[in-house]
Amino acid sequence: MFIVSYPELVIAQCKAGIIGSFPALNARPAHMLEEWLERITRELAEHDRQHPDRPSAPFAVNQIVHKTNDRLHHDMEVCVKYKVPLVITSLGAQPEINDAVHSYGGLVMHDVINQKFAHKAIEKGADGLILVAAGAGGHAGRQSPFALMQET
Repeated sequence: MFIVSYPELVIAQCKAGIIGSFPALNARPAHMLEEWLERITRELAEHDRQHPDRPSAPFAVNQIVHKTNDRLHHDMEVCVKYKVPLVITSLGAQPEINDAVHSYGGLVMHDVINQKFAHKAIEKGADGLILVAAGAGGHAGRQSPFALMQET
């Protein structure tokens, strides 16, 4: 969730057993992303050591891969350094992003609004799709969730 997702929320979500996520661009200025990822990985690792019977869920970082994101290269280097388990990409599928995440065993989920973009994302190496339907706050989806699911 743009602007409102911070490490505290992500950590709480993961400890509760659901995937916690945040957009990389929420970490402002850019150098804050490393601080956030260090904190998230440290606190979740500590939780997992203390609670081996109920380990935390993985976390995700959302990357806007559009050419207007001048932080993408920096932010991806930091994500690779901290081996972010799940990277969500949107506004363009890029094989080099997928390859970087796959290099350490991470997974890439790509936001898509229709079948055409779904095929492109899979062809470029995404591991899965996030179907963005009409009503998805701030996104471009035009179809109902039922129609988009059926089409894809």
